[in-house]
Amino acid sequence: MSLSDLFEPDGIAIVGASATPGKIGNDAMSNVEVYDGEIYPVNPSSSGTVYGYEFVDSVAETDADLALLCVPRRLQPQVLEECGEAGVSTAVIFAGGFTEMGGEGRELQDEIARIADKYNITVLGPNTAGYAIPHADLYGSFVPRIREVGIGNVGIVAQSAGVAITLSFHMTQEGYGVSSMFGLGNRVNTEFADVIPVLDEDPRTEAIVLHVEGTADVDRLHKICEEVDTPIVAYKVGERADPDFVRAHTAAPSHVDATYEEAFDQPGLVTVSSTTELLDAGRVLADAPTPEGANVGVVTAQAGPGIIVNDYLEDAGAVFPDLTAETRERVDDLLEGITYTENPVDTGRPMPEFGQVVDAVARDENVDIVLVYEIYEDSLGYPVEELEALSEEVDKPIIFTVAGPHEALREEREQMEALGVPTLETPERGAQAVAALIESISGEE
Repeated sequence: MSLSDLFEPDGIAIVGASATPGKIGNDAMSNVEVYDGEIYPVNPSSSGTVYGYEFVDSVAETDADLALLCVPRRLQPQVLEECGEAGVSTAVIFAGGFTEMGGEGRELQDEIARIADKYNITVLGPNTAGYAIPHADLYGSFVPRIREVGIGNVGIVAQSAGVAITLSFHMTQEGYGVSSMFGLGNRVNTEFADVIPVLDEDPRTEAIVLHVEGTADVDRLHKICEEVDTPIVAYKVGERADPDFVRAHTAAPSHVDATYEEAFDQPGLVTVSSTTELLDAGRVLADAPTPEGANVGVVTAQAGPGIIVNDYLEDAGAVFPDLTAETRERVDDLLEGITYTENPVDTGRPMPEFGQVVDAVARDENVDIVLVYEIYEDSLGYPVEELEALSEEVDKPIIFTVAGPHEALREEREQMEALGVPTLETPERGAQAVAALIESISGEE
């Protein structure tokens, strides 16, 4: 079994394609029609064209190696058998109503698994909204406007396709994107442990984020997480939810979270407790250098947010080292003794010398990670020029928490991101991102 045809299919068959807007077969067609490969709308009940492609009666009339199955669940075994006979190597099954429903649904999924094994077909799903690889214009999904998801360097692997879609659009709304997104659904033969190694080898993926409800093969997941080099952030959910509700979603086995603690307790892997933390941690691990330790230098233009940051990071195991005498002297000269010049350093408000203060703290030999909070002022902006030189010369994570009107700070924020300086929007999010960096190196020799 191989995932290669999910990433680079030569031809895509949309089985159950439709010319009727609103139908799943039409939405899927609208997403794949931009792909640079052969597209085959398959429907024996339709004629003419859809999005410029002519309908064919059977998948046997195609040269597809990927099939998107947009047919009702009762037809899935028959259609998958036809795909196998036609030489299709990979299929995405959107329909639900399988093992998660028990009874007949379980029997149908068992039949799908048998057929997939017979023809060596890689199956994503069933019960999924599919996947997306934006940089390749490849959208194997029926979700409307999924093509608007931006290109980025974080790979998403979610048990729930709904969560995968939510994360992808959220990243895009904040000005970023994803390298790829996979909704695993019921995982008939494509699991976390199958997708993670492929993303680990993908040069466009700098971090991988996981949404996990449960898997029957925790040991294999553990082994894969140990073997990959790409940083991983995991969000395990479902322990406190009604087990029947969880199983009725993606047929996830009922495990307490402790079952996953060993799998996720290792250097390079971070655990979080919200989707916001999941994305922020993924972005920071993808963009920022790996810190040498947990020593954090904080620079803030307002004491209130600085106190919030300080509180949070104390609980996260951060260390606030004393700044060197040289750094303190430089900061005192810049601030003229009117504000707090220990660590955290508080400038009282944005000021022309703010970038120089950040520079001084970042260059301190006692500091491994720099976290900055600054309010945007039109007359000052953000210290992009100082950050450009700093990011080139200092191999340390520098995280900015920014505040101000979105459009006013957009250009400078984008410049900072391009320099490898992640920007976040609240003190807590900045602190959580730093906590993720610290956790990512915990346990390393």
